[in-house]
Amino acid sequence: MTATSKHRHPEPPRHAVILAGGRLKRLLPYPTLLPQPLLPIGGAPVLDVVLRQLALHGFRDVTLAVGYLAHLIEAVFKDGSQLGVSLRYQRELHPLGTVGPLAAIEDLPDTFLMMNGDVLTALDYSALFEAHLRSDSVLTIATHARTVKSDYGVLDLDGQNGATRRVTDFREKPEIDHSVSMGVYVMDRRVCEYVPCDEPFDLPELVWRLLEAGEPVGSYAYDGFWLDIGRHDDYVAATKRYEQFKHVMLGQAPEPLAPVAS
Repeated sequence: MTATSKHRHPEPPRHAVILAGGRLKRLLPYPTLLPQPLLPIGGAPVLDVVLRQLALHGFRDVTLAVGYLAHLIEAVFKDGSQLGVSLRYQRELHPLGTVGPLAAIEDLPDTFLMMNGDVLTALDYSALFEAHLRSDSVLTIATHARTVKSDYGVLDLDGQNGATRRVTDFREKPEIDHSVSMGVYVMDRRVCEYVPCDEPFDLPELVWRLLEAGEPVGSYAYDGFWLDIGRHDDYVAATKRYEQFKHVMLGQAPEPLAPVAS
């Protein structure tokens, strides 16, 4: 799909798919019976915060892909009207991964937002969506810079083979910057053609398939507040920092995004 063809529909339906079927495995040793999207932040489930944010940005039609303890999520959020959205639920009978549920969701619009249900961020979802529409990408991945520090001294070696090689450099516990996926995406509906039916399927596999098929995949850089609360360290940070960023996340002045070329 070209950028020109997308502009024939300047106001596409604002639909969001939220992946809300995960267990809290990554938060061990903290045991919990809650599904991941019901993890509390600032006195409310993180999914409550996400839905309010999406409503502020015009995403009022939302599909929740649910699995583990789905009945608890449905009991808490019902039809979504109390949060300003219209919710429908897509139940998975067995875990389908981070992209697999898309194959079974009907009536998706030409372009839609998809995100994990455990992401806490001040990302401007409207700006991300509009940037995708201006691009020629079939999938746009919101990215964030994360610095990874090695626990070891790292050697650079020459290109010779064998057990004995010359050391050309030594870096003590170096820090390396990476652009990582935030768990927030905008995609065209035809991306679903690459997702197998009723099989576990994750985002990296989808990206590999798209690239192998020559499909354009873009990124969108964001350097503001973002935490993946499914990670223990991020959840601890979120409980401490949520009040600081709450006014940005749920107010009228979202933080700006900086686009990155595809």
